[in-house]
Amino acid sequence: MDFRTEVRTWLADHLADTPAPEPRAWERELGGAGWIGIGWPGEDGETYGNRRATLPEQVVWAEEYARSTAPARMGHIGENLLAPTLITYGTEEQKRRHLPPVARGESLWCQGYSEPGAGSDLAGIRTTATPDGTGGYAVTGQKIWTSLALDADHCFVLARTDPGSTRHHGLSFLLLDMDQPGRIEVRPIRQLTGTSEFNEVFFDGARATENVGGEGNGWRVAMGLLARERGVSTLAQQIGFAEELGRVVAAAVASGAAEDPVIRARLVRQWAELDTMRRHALRTLGATGDPGAPSVAKLLWGGWHQRLGELAVEVSGEAGAVGPEPWTAERGYELDAAQHLFLFSRADTIYGGSDEIQRNIIAERVLGLPREPR
Repeated sequence: MDFRTEVRTWLADHLADTPAPEPRAWERELGGAGWIGIGWPGEDGETYGNRRATLPEQVVWAEEYARSTAPARMGHIGENLLAPTLITYGTEEQKRRHLPPVARGESLWCQGYSEPGAGSDLAGIRTTATPDGTGGYAVTGQKIWTSLALDADHCFVLARTDPGSTRHHGLSFLLLDMDQPGRIEVRPIRQLTGTSEFNEVFFDGARATENVGGEGNGWRVAMGLLARERGVSTLAQQIGFAEELGRVVAAAVASGAAEDPVIRARLVRQWAELDTMRRHALRTLGATGDPGAPSVAKLLWGGWHQRLGELAVEVSGEAGAVGPEPWTAERGYELDAAQHLFLFSRADTIYGGSDEIQRNIIAERVLGLPREPR
């Protein structure tokens, strides 16, 4: 049995004729079957994850998971962001402490980067961390747009450990437990869609027990993490994009909008741009030394997805302006898939690094143009 067939068979067997699994239980099921952390390297023939896998096999797993009816992953941040960062910058003790629980699906993480006054401008963060006398740090400040903070067991936080520092100097990459009553408060953020995937997190002397990469080296570690954020998972994301595009095309055909040559040309352009994104992702896969590759990828998919959301509502005609169910005081407006896509994608060119920041990175770090005046 080849690897793709093995993946498809396992997913089909574990998802067929069953209700949607409870998210944490599903993570443990994935981990128990060896599907979390595939391809993580180790030392002396060992692996920190579950099984060895080549880069093409990692791509196969990500693509087949995206094609299946499997639920959205709760362990994405720990598996795809924290783990590669620890493998690159962490101590052997940190790797052995944190990676196996992630690989078993037992440990969920969230990311403490953005702040109310420092979203895409990550170097402007004001959260502070001071030594607490026990080898750890007391963290005080606020983070925002923190995915999965309500469910996470742990958080990696970028904080300022040098009180006299500015910009990207004097920052550290810290690890802390989220279960600290009175020291950590999580507040869900209600969005345009009516859902609350993101959260505000308030730290009031929260204890961080570990520093990854050494004090003052947080910027280097944080940038290394962001460079890895848009790797194999980007290809899986594009599978989801293709399915969304297919639904928009079907809606355009059903409504008759596809007969409009302008709409038809826009649909074809969406398809061509998605194909270009896939080829770019494959060409740059694993190119962690290229400072421009992650920024180019973010620029490509952010604007593309936003334009798809606009098309999704437009091809629906008048129905795109009203919800499938009447407004009620209890639940507000119900949204169909096209409306949800349109509203949620308004943030695509902002979160994860705004388009303006990505263009600055490309201009300054890749093209060598003068820095933007501050």
